[in-house]
Amino acid sequence: MRSTTPFRRAAGIVASAGLLAGGLLTLSSPAQAADPEFTIGGPAETALHPYPATGSPRKSSLDITVTNPSEDEENGDFAEEFTVRFDFGKLAGVADVSFDKEGSPDCERTGTTAVCHDYGIRPGLNTLAELQVSAAEGSEDGDWGTIEVTAEAEGATFRPFTARVSIGGPDLSMKPLPLKTELKPGDSQPVPVTFTNNGTRAAQGVLLTLRNTRGLEFTERYENCEYSEEDLGMGPGTWSTALCTFPGSYEPGATYTLEVPPTLRATERAFYDTLLYRINEDGTDARAALRSGARFSPGKGAKLALREAPAVRSADLDPTDNQQEADFRTANTADFAAYGDKAAGKPGDTVDVTLGFRNEGPAWIGYIRSGEPVATVDFTVPRGSQVVFKPDICRGVTATGEYRENQEGAPRYFCSTPMSVLEDADFALPFRLKLVSADPGSKGAVVVRNTHLQAPPLPFDPEPANNAAWVELNGEDTDATTGGSDNGGSTATGGSTSSGTSGTNGTSGTSGSTGTSGSTGTSGTSGSGGGSLASTGTGTLAASGAALVALLAGGALFTVSRRRATR
Repeated sequence: MRSTTPFRRAAGIVASAGLLAGGLLTLSSPAQAADPEFTIGGPAETALHPYPATGSPRKSSLDITVTNPSEDEENGDFAEEFTVRFDFGKLAGVADVSFDKEGSPDCERTGTTAVCHDYGIRPGLNTLAELQVSAAEGSEDGDWGTIEVTAEAEGATFRPFTARVSIGGPDLSMKPLPLKTELKPGDSQPVPVTFTNNGTRAAQGVLLTLRNTRGLEFTERYENCEYSEEDLGMGPGTWSTALCTFPGSYEPGATYTLEVPPTLRATERAFYDTLLYRINEDGTDARAALRSGARFSPGKGAKLALREAPAVRSADLDPTDNQQEADFRTANTADFAAYGDKAAGKPGDTVDVTLGFRNEGPAWIGYIRSGEPVATVDFTVPRGSQVVFKPDICRGVTATGEYRENQEGAPRYFCSTPMSVLEDADFALPFRLKLVSADPGSKGAVVVRNTHLQAPPLPFDPEPANNAAWVELNGEDTDATTGGSDNGGSTATGGSTSSGTSGTNGTSGTSGSTGTSGSTGTSGTSGSGGGSLASTGTGTLAASGAALVALLAGGALFTVSRRRATR
């Protein structure tokens, strides 16, 4: 075996997509202890390609990890030295092991053991070592052995880990399907999932995963599938997941196709969407990892054909090719309608206003590949007032939109959405303003725009006229009474809607029901009937100031950056 000494530590986060693409991890559960207790882990089993008749054996990666259970990202580090010991003795004649060359050089390899030293363990999942393993010369299909990993440190406890390494096994592989990816709402197409077992042994039952984003849907729910639409880390309602089980023996060298391909349809809310399809050998560990803790319910449609046969189960030889994905672009639009608010008070009072926008559909918008926000709400503070409370997602900027160090009393605020906005979202933003003066009819613009200030039009929105609204203080038609308490404050009727109708008394907007983070106002002091700029007439728009005119001047141009267009 090649003997090298690198060893390194790296913090890591296992996301849902990473679990699907990189195989399954098994971690022992830590017990309660006075000292911090860390859990060593890694893949439950790693299958290797048999030793070839000619050429060099194919290597596989085996990452050994350690989990620090602390939830304190700031102060949860274990800032002490620790020692890790590897015992490769039970792999003799089965597999050869070496440390990855890019690791830290703090390991000493002696025969079938290695001792490594490092310092510090961050909260969460950390990489202890990256091993390269390959079948040993003379090994045979079905041979297996284990790697035993232990660690120790003063003032801490480590739960050991044993990694199983085997020779041969099934190798389930999918190729990309020739799916039509430029769609219109209502378009349907079959998804003829096909896979091949390129391994050395049969797979005992298979588990098919179908995951699609919100704008796509399968037209039937099958009896041997279970379904979930719970949040898997990408925002509520973003993904739908189906796990379909097929008992039977799936032999090496054979190709399998669904007898009745499910039909995938682009819904009326489709825009940028993704389909993921994956095949695994069925088993408890695979199901638990793919469920990701979400609740599933069984389908009630037709039952797909099944075949059964007994065989020996093994780990997948190459899990990197078990999954494929397809991205879809549907010719559709979403109408983001801004709304503002009205309030009244005397100098020294504080008033609550709720502003934001509603997605009037029909499409949902999700930038799940880039993870970038969909849009930004651009709020200019009305003259004679000062912001004393803002949502955490909003940042204060200068009047021209430049960076501002001091967030207090900013003249303008940018509030960006998450990476998805569902088709019925209400992105409500509660602000509290202190009235420095009581200027009659003082207005501040509310604009929902592209996140790029230099190119404000939303590329998917065909109605730019309703992308702007007002927050107005002490307007002539504001129905409010000023409060006389020491801390100021006023009472008024409910927040406005995008069409200019008033809401329920004492409320400020509504909470976002979808992938946005909208929230309600803190007290019922907002005025009635704000409405969009489109309803105020050209004279009012001209009076709004040069900044807003400049911002909306390009509304009909719809310049789309290349980066957005390719999402």
